[in-house]
Amino acid sequence: MTSSELHRSRDWHQPHQDGDQLLRLLREGPLELEGRLVDASNTTLRAVLTLDGMTARCVYKPVRGERPLWDFPDGNLAGREVAAYLVSAATGWDLVPPTVLRDGPLGPGSCQLWIDGPVEPEPLVGFVPTDKLPSRWLAVAAARDEEGIPYALAHADDPRLARLAVLDAVINNADRKGGHVLVGPDGRIHGVDHGVSFHVEEKLRTVLWGWAGRELPTDVAEALATLAGAVAGELGGALAEHLTVSEVAAVASRIGRLRAAGRFPLPSRQWPAMPWPPM
Repeated sequence: MTSSELHRSRDWHQPHQDGDQLLRLLREGPLELEGRLVDASNTTLRAVLTLDGMTARCVYKPVRGERPLWDFPDGNLAGREVAAYLVSAATGWDLVPPTVLRDGPLGPGSCQLWIDGPVEPEPLVGFVPTDKLPSRWLAVAAARDEEGIPYALAHADDPRLARLAVLDAVINNADRKGGHVLVGPDGRIHGVDHGVSFHVEEKLRTVLWGWAGRELPTDVAEALATLAGAVAGELGGALAEHLTVSEVAAVASRIGRLRAAGRFPLPSRQWPAMPWPPM
């Protein structure tokens, strides 16, 4: 199955579960595989979890199915997926779906709650004709179609997306494509696919550059202050189970720089600022 085919399925309803119950379900529920996202670069499977009357779908990414990356030689991508969830949870924004590291039919891997989308989703990121850019959207890059018509890669000026942009800066996400931003049936947004995050070197690549250089909102600055304390404490210990000591220290350093600047980061001049393909 392709990712689009999986996301179009609407024949199954995921009930709301308490956060602790969901994490237990993700950790302990038997995995029944349903299909594979064949357009993913690493082995990515969808499965159903059932435990004590609870049922949910999940995305299962086994470590054995990861493609080796020369610039991420330590640990595994599955552990980085879990680390991204831990940081997201510590901010209180809950942008990354609940994610755990567990054993499965193909061995250890990350297991993340599947997010069903609304029947008629409202796009938040995409290519739009330059002369039809929606109000309160921010242009990020210019492009032209095959007929030479100008388009803009843009995203909504949405505080939920702004928080996701800050989270990406904290975890040093090297691959925030537009397709990695999901809208759930309740209207909440979620960021997924964080396997190439947390590098010690500057590798931020994202389509969410619309706020670059702008002042951080007060609530974001407050969340960063809380996050700094968490990384210095229990969160830092939890991250160390999935990242190197240097990578955990780099998280604290990036938070410190964001707080000191008080602004959204600017694109690096030493590293491509945009993932490819952007969507």
